[in-house]
Amino acid sequence: MNNINEMQNLTPEEKWKNATIANNFLFYKIMRHNEDICKQLIEILLDIEIDRIEMRGEETIEVDWGAKGIRLDVYARNQTQAFNLEMQTSDTKELPERARYYQGVIDVDSLNSGEKYSQLKDSYIIFICISDIFHKGLAQYTFENICIENKDLSLNDRARKYFFISDNCDTITNEEQKAFLRLLTTNKSSSDFTEKIAHLTEDAKHNLEWKRQYMEWERQRTYDYENGKEAGRTEGLKLGRDEGFRLGRDEERSKIALSMLNRNMPLSEVAAILDTTEEKVMELAKSEA
Repeated sequence: MNNINEMQNLTPEEKWKNATIANNFLFYKIMRHNEDICKQLIEILLDIEIDRIEMRGEETIEVDWGAKGIRLDVYARNQTQAFNLEMQTSDTKELPERARYYQGVIDVDSLNSGEKYSQLKDSYIIFICISDIFHKGLAQYTFENICIENKDLSLNDRARKYFFISDNCDTITNEEQKAFLRLLTTNKSSSDFTEKIAHLTEDAKHNLEWKRQYMEWERQRTYDYENGKEAGRTEGLKLGRDEGFRLGRDEERSKIALSMLNRNMPLSEVAAILDTTEEKVMELAKSEA
């Protein structure tokens, strides 16, 4: 089962049974516990060779009912390079900002007190996405800091951000990259590497501890989603009765949009309550933020 909307309607047990490597929990677990596979994936996606990597940081997946949530990004590094990978199956409208945040985390971790800035590691932020969040038809978007006045001048701060889009994988000429990105949407192996990934995914689903963690994580996400949806709908309808809102005042609509989004209400539902487009909702929310 590959349709994301269909997956949303399944129970946690059913989601686990149908999960593929495109599931961000399984992707995190497999990469976190198989350094050789993670290293090979980085080499395939970035088309580079790496001597070695080591996983950075302690794994903490236990659900904290009072916290915002858990991070499922994979952080690996070696002596001169740092890599942050994340599987992202939906467009949360904040991936560029998240990439910026991860960049800062890597830099803080890379530099010890008293060291020179030149000792910062080369950093690579990698988001593996299903849909094209930039809507330009590319299978790979690479960003680095360049001079606005002279596009030929790079800042050369050795920091890059990559977004790989599986829906556009047919435009890629690199067959290894194409095979991996195609695996995300078809769940079909077409290379030795994707065959390894498929086997690891099936093995992972027999890990009872990982299954327990996933169930708790999914239940918490469902709890947060339902609470946010109900609270957002109630507040939206209440404010919607205000005369200013009925007259379409952007100031009131902005407050409503931002409030509902902050409560984790889906963008499509916010747009429906405000009787407008998703693009208008984001515009209203940004004007209020």
